[in-house]
Amino acid sequence: MWSTFEKFNFMKILIIGGGNMGLTYAQSFLRSHIASKEDMMILEKSPQKAAELAKRDIGTVYGRAEDCIQQSDLVIFAVKPQDSSVLFEHIKPLIDPQQVFLSIMAGVKLSTISGSLGAEKVIRAMPNLPAQIGMGMTAFTSSDAVTRIELVMVQNLLNTTGKTVYVEKEEAIDAATAISGSGPAYVWFFMKSMMDAARNMGFSYSEAELLVSQTFRGAIELFNKTDFTCEEWIEKVCSRGGTTEAALASYDKNLVRDDIIAGAQAALDRAVELGNG
Repeated sequence: MWSTFEKFNFMKILIIGGGNMGLTYAQSFLRSHIASKEDMMILEKSPQKAAELAKRDIGTVYGRAEDCIQQSDLVIFAVKPQDSSVLFEHIKPLIDPQQVFLSIMAGVKLSTISGSLGAEKVIRAMPNLPAQIGMGMTAFTSSDAVTRIELVMVQNLLNTTGKTVYVEKEEAIDAATAISGSGPAYVWFFMKSMMDAARNMGFSYSEAELLVSQTFRGAIELFNKTDFTCEEWIEKVCSRGGTTEAALASYDKNLVRDDIIAGAQAALDRAVELGNG
């Protein structure tokens, strides 16, 4: 398996699940030249989806675990959490103790993966949808058996889809699920609400979309390129008795901030619930 950094260039990667995230990883690894098509494998149980993946020329596509598990150095679980128990039961007799397992299944704990497979080297990660365009945010953690070299190798892979942060405590993965994992939906929800407001004010759909999307893009770029906090930027936009102050006063009156925090907490509660089975 992996004994040196040089081995990284010849690592055999198996992605189980050819859905959005599985495909995103395969494409990102190849685009960044961290993996070659010869070393990339995808296991997809749906014959129709497998045929579609094969046309993309992103590695070898398999329909049976028996044909690919034992060839792999790194196995990535990119399937739905509810499918995990059946998958683990099926592949347990096929795995090697030196293989590294990376899971992006929401709520499935390190102990569950390790116990179900009899595997020691397990990494759990929570990416988000913008990973599809290389703008993702991924939090990850690992079992104690994963070596520093193996962890760096996996982080390099995850970095091909955006930014990453390693967290010591596994509980932080559930929190990341509630913030960055589900977070893009919160942003789009707010964008949609602003677009609806713009439409009510007389703008066309395309005009509303442009006004809102460019406003979000510009605000995020300003935030990222300076050291000002959100509060400081809000103060720069606000003027006493002005339009922004009126809007923010309405948000305060209607407890919008509290609702946003409560929504994130609800997402965290659900992530924990999923992890407890």
